[in-house]
Amino acid sequence: MKLLIDGPAGALQAEVLEGSDATAPFAVVCHPHPLMGGTMDNKVVTTAARALQSAGMPTIRFNFRGVGQSAGAYDGGAGETLDALSVARWGSARWPGRSVVLAGFSFGAYIALRAAQVLPVARLITIAPPLGRFDFAALVAPGAPWLVIQGEADEVVDSEAVRNWAEGMPAGVRLVMLPGVGHFFHGRLTELRERIRQEIRGDDASMRRPGQESIP
Repeated sequence: MKLLIDGPAGALQAEVLEGSDATAPFAVVCHPHPLMGGTMDNKVVTTAARALQSAGMPTIRFNFRGVGQSAGAYDGGAGETLDALSVARWGSARWPGRSVVLAGFSFGAYIALRAAQVLPVARLITIAPPLGRFDFAALVAPGAPWLVIQGEADEVVDSEAVRNWAEGMPAGVRLVMLPGVGHFFHGRLTELRERIRQEIRGDDASMRRPGQESIP
């Protein structure tokens, strides 16, 4: 379902995938940097959204302000965080009583974590968080299950910086390092989808262990 959601800078273009589980949380997925061609149709974003939907969750992808049919202009992260919060509020009205899962890729991972500072979440999923490109210093773990997925061959984000950052977080944060995977997960989207599905469904015992995990 395609629609426009009221946002703080005007309408936000969005697309909803309905879920099969009437009790599951709903998910909001945030896209990469608006000034670098990032949109809700990015392949990593759509892969994450479909993985969450396949686990039973209704899922919302949306364009940040100034992207596609969304009103407004790029705001350096602050306005985009408000956009994500507005979409989450819309989801809470659409599926009352359900909790929310926030997910994001690259810049979207940064926004998802920023939004999780003020919005109680059932789960957080950050894919290739752009350490060194945005200020993560004041951002803390949300107190909910948190999955960090990072390619070891990332040509945009320093994978070792992500590793060190994640290792400094509470033990409940799970870090999945994918050998040979670049920033855009070329040729590895199926693997990304399965890792997210396993996290949500809890059908991989190793994903339920706290702390770091390196995937061969």
